Amino acid sequence: MVTPLEPQTGTSEHAKPPFWRNVTVLKWIAQIGFLTFFIWLFYILISQAVSNLEGTGIAFSWDFLAEPLGVLLGEGFNTSPGSGIEALAVGMTNMLRITASGIVAATIVGTIIGVARLSSNWIVSQVANAYIEFFRNIPLLVQIYFWQSLVLTLGELTVEEEGAAWFFATSKGIAIPWLTPRAGRWQYIALLVLGAFVTRWVYKWRVRILEEKGVETHAGSWALGVFATFLIAGWLVHPIMGLFGFLWSALAWVFGNVPVILFQLVFAALAAWLAYRFIKNFLDERRTPAGLAKLTDDDYFRLTVAGILGLAGVAFFLLGPGNATVSRLLGRDLTFSMNWGLEPIFSFLAEKFDFSTGLPLDFSRPEVVVPTRFAQYSPAVGKAFTPAFVSVWIGVTLYTAAFIGEIVRAGIMAVHRGQNEAALAVGLRRGQVLRLVVLPQAFRIVLPPLGSQYLNLAKNTSLGIAVAYAEVVQVGQTIYNQEGQTLAVFIIWMAFYSIVSLVLSGVVNYYNRKMQLVER
Repeated sequence: MVTPLEPQTGTSEHAKPPFWRNVTVLKWIAQIGFLTFFIWLFYILISQAVSNLEGTGIAFSWDFLAEPLGVLLGEGFNTSPGSGIEALAVGMTNMLRITASGIVAATIVGTIIGVARLSSNWIVSQVANAYIEFFRNIPLLVQIYFWQSLVLTLGELTVEEEGAAWFFATSKGIAIPWLTPRAGRWQYIALLVLGAFVTRWVYKWRVRILEEKGVETHAGSWALGVFATFLIAGWLVHPIMGLFGFLWSALAWVFGNVPVILFQLVFAALAAWLAYRFIKNFLDERRTPAGLAKLTDDDYFRLTVAGILGLAGVAFFLLGPGNATVSRLLGRDLTFSMNWGLEPIFSFLAEKFDFSTGLPLDFSRPEVVVPTRFAQYSPAVGKAFTPAFVSVWIGVTLYTAAFIGEIVRAGIMAVHRGQNEAALAVGLRRGQVLRLVVLPQAFRIVLPPLGSQYLNLAKNTSLGIAVAYAEVVQVGQTIYNQEGQTLAVFIIWMAFYSIVSLVLSGVVNYYNRKMQLVER
């Protein structure tokens, strides 16, 4: 008699490995260990640098930011700054002027060169190829020196040229007609910013109607018309924005008189809330139908970093900027000024937003004046660009455009030839094929490497120190030569360039995500 087999009582589950062989545990230990080592190394280096400075009789300090420097800058919104922070702000603004305008110009020139490289016209193609090979194979510093020497070889600015004209090109720089900002520019700019948001909403509204009903809605024409309305009507009604002057005055009083501890509590709560919202949204995006979030080791790491940053923000606002004032607050000084720089900002805006402002902008031609024996460009009308600005701007723009041209060429070649043939088959002209079919698809491909070139352009502006252009590196060098605070200036440089790079990367990544094809 055969007896049935009895069911097995054992389990088939694998025994978990010990923690010293667990891949997840080892990854976490490695990451935390590296982070701890990096923070420790940074602390040791900074401590040693501070100790060395004290040994030379120069104590590490940030006092130079508030103290008068007594130096003159070559150009900027204030050539005679009253403090170190104002001088650095002038240098940062000068750097951003070249970065913003250079990115736009380099993108346009690079796109034209990239398209010309693929032209069927042999001469056009070879000229574009020569441009790329010439500019990208010569060091940028040499190019900047070349453009400066070229500008300096122009004729001298003489007293015989006194008066207004449409264009000046001399060894003192290039002057062109310009829209000169006047008293009402702040209110007019505020209206244009509001108009930009309204224009974007109108455009998306018309596009939504097009997608839902399938009828032509002329979204672009509507958006252009709305912005033109703000542009024209805002010229007449911009004094109405003076109402915001009362708001700025109230905020200036609040930030100047409310106890510091209240702001510390508010900002600490905000830091905790932002960390909570990030963690909650992160988990909600990864929910499964069962209600549980599937998380990888990288997900756990991101959540941990978000939590640590939130706690660090809370600790910073509660213990960092206010630890010297909490004792006063708990004692007798209940109206201790916040002194975080916000009160002066709102006071400045309160002065600019009023009902008595004149025109926001005034178109004017450049003018040569002779205040002494020497002629110079008038700073009140037109726009004069110094030789240093011209040389740096042309250098970084043409140099970056050469690399952008090759990137655009590669992006166009990556678009399948069938796209061209299909567009030509439906009756589009070659210019329309390039503008409406090829380039929109090519820019989906070239946007990430374009972002890298934008970052290179922003950082290459630091070479302006070679031609005495008053950007942030040149201004910082002047400060530490005078004050001896080399370490503090270097920290400001690294923080500023990191912020600029992160902002540019964030903008490029945003549009890269917006332009990605959505799979159905």
